[in-house]
Amino acid sequence: MELIILGSGTCVPSLKRGSPGLVIKAGGKILLFDSGSGTLRRMLEAGITYRDADYIFYSHIHPDHVADLVPFLFASKYADIPRTKQLYITGGKGFKSFFKKLNKVYGKWLEPELYKIKVREILNKSVDFGDFKVTTKSLAHIKESVGYRIEAENSKSIVFSGDTDYCKNVVELGRDADILILECSMPDKKKVDGHLTPSLCGRIAAESNCKRLVLTHFYPSCESVDIVGICRKYYDGEIVIAEDLMKIEV
Repeated sequence: MELIILGSGTCVPSLKRGSPGLVIKAGGKILLFDSGSGTLRRMLEAGITYRDADYIFYSHIHPDHVADLVPFLFASKYADIPRTKQLYITGGKGFKSFFKKLNKVYGKWLEPELYKIKVREILNKSVDFGDFKVTTKSLAHIKESVGYRIEAENSKSIVFSGDTDYCKNVVELGRDADILILECSMPDKKKVDGHLTPSLCGRIAAESNCKRLVLTHFYPSCESVDIVGICRKYYDGEIVIAEDLMKIEV
């Protein structure tokens, strides 16, 4: 498997970090997780187009995580080079309702012409997609929030938390994972409900016994904090600070 960080930032505009989004290549498929503003451009920089992605998985429906869904679907109708293969879009509880409302607003401008869209909700269960398996658990952010564990045929695993606070489910989802991707929004002194800090990320990594910890979703205040040093107080494994367009092999 391969992990590509598309956006390592948040809703706050930054010249360094784009809004949340990442790609996992597993079982010969391209899986897009979240699509904040600017994701389509970052995909192009990574050599991936709106025609290439096979699946889109959403951790929740906050604007900084779904902003490029509408542009993605609109681009897929582009007459000269349209999308032609089926697109699978997955979210947690309530995602189908959210998607229906988008279609009501934009109507025919989002309706596929040369391909089909299949929308589904997955929560607190595992689904075998043939080329890979996805396990989901609800997480502590908003009611629609869901975390994903992707396992390929070679038994390698990547876990993506999306936005979450410390909770038992994120520890269990990351159990023995080859890569655990956690949001690390704020420094410890600026902790807010529904988000993680460096100390909490370190605790989760240690308790889950993950092999490698990748931290992302940084608000600007994190740039002046020794994130690795703080995490290291709890977790002695490999720690990676995500950067836009970073690639990691598993």
